[in-house]
Amino acid sequence: MPLEELWRAFAREVPPPRHHDVDDEKELAEIREIIDSGLAFLAENGDSPIGFALARRIGSRTGRLTDLYVVPEARRGGVASALVGAVVEALAPDGVEHLELEVLSSNSSARTVYHRWGFAEDQVVLVAPTATLQARLAPGRHAESFASVHVQTDAVVDVERAARDFAPRIGSNGTRVVGPRNGWVTVYDEVADVEPAVLLRFAREISSRMGTVVVALALEVDQVVRMVALERGGIVDEYRSVPEFYGPLPPGDVIGLAANPTVLARLTGADPQAVRQVAVTATSPSNLPPAREILASLAGVLGLEGADHGYAPGLGEE
Repeated sequence: MPLEELWRAFAREVPPPRHHDVDDEKELAEIREIIDSGLAFLAENGDSPIGFALARRIGSRTGRLTDLYVVPEARRGGVASALVGAVVEALAPDGVEHLELEVLSSNSSARTVYHRWGFAEDQVVLVAPTATLQARLAPGRHAESFASVHVQTDAVVDVERAARDFAPRIGSNGTRVVGPRNGWVTVYDEVADVEPAVLLRFAREISSRMGTVVVALALEVDQVVRMVALERGGIVDEYRSVPEFYGPLPPGDVIGLAANPTVLARLTGADPQAVRQVAVTATSPSNLPPAREILASLAGVLGLEGADHGYAPGLGEE
C-alpha cells in the first residue's frame, strides 16, 4: 500500500522522541482507520507516490492534520501545500474552523513552513526524565539561578558609580562590584540573579553609560545557560543553551540564540573554535552536559572570572 510505504519513509527520516516506544503495526492500523473514516490524500508523480496527508475531525469546529509527508526529491514544489489545501477544502464546508497539528520542536524546517502557512503555537508539551524530577523536587532541593555582568574595563570606580545609580531603579538592595580581573570588572546584583529581564537592563545600562563591551552570563533554574554580549548599549550576540526552554520560538529566533564565535572573538579575544565547542545547544537540558559545566567552560573561553556564582555577600572577593 503506497501510504504505508510513505509512512515508513517518514518514520525513518523523522524518528519519534527517544522516550516514545512506537509500535509500527499499531500506527499503521490507525492510518487504515483514518483512511476508512477520515480524510486521506495521496500525491503522485505519474505512477509514483510522492506524498500524503491524513486528517480527521476531532470536534464540531476543529480538525487535526495527523500526518503530512512529502518525499525529499519532491519538496519545494508545492506538494505539501496542495495536500494541506485539499484537507482544508474538505473540512471547511462542514463547519470546521480550525486545523491543528503536532510537530517536534527539533523539526525546524517543518515549523518554518507551518508558520508561513498561518499555524501558530497553541499548546506546548514539556517532558522531563523522572530521575531528574526526583532529584530536583526532593525536599530541601531548589533549582538555583544566578548571574554576573562583566564589564571590559579597569575603571572599577566608574562601574561602581554606574551600578550604584542603577540599582534603585530595579528595587535592588544588594549590588557588589569585584575586580578588575583579567581586564574585566564584574557586577553582581540580587535582583538580576533571578530576573533575566533585569539582568539585560543592568548590562545594557552599564554598556551604554560607559560605552564599552559588557557580557552578561547567567545560570537559570540549574538547567539553562544564558549569555548576552553588548557593545555601547546594543546587543551584538546572544546565546541560550536550550533556545526553546521557555516555549517554542520561530526558527530564526532559535538560530539567533546560538553564540556567534566571530563576534565573541572580536569582543573578548576568545578563540572562535573554542567558543564553537563550548557554546552547545539542544532541544532539552537532558541532551547537554550539566548547565554549570557549560557556564564554566564558556566563561573560561571568554576569559571571564567569577561567573560561577551570583550576588552573595561575604564571599571575600578582591
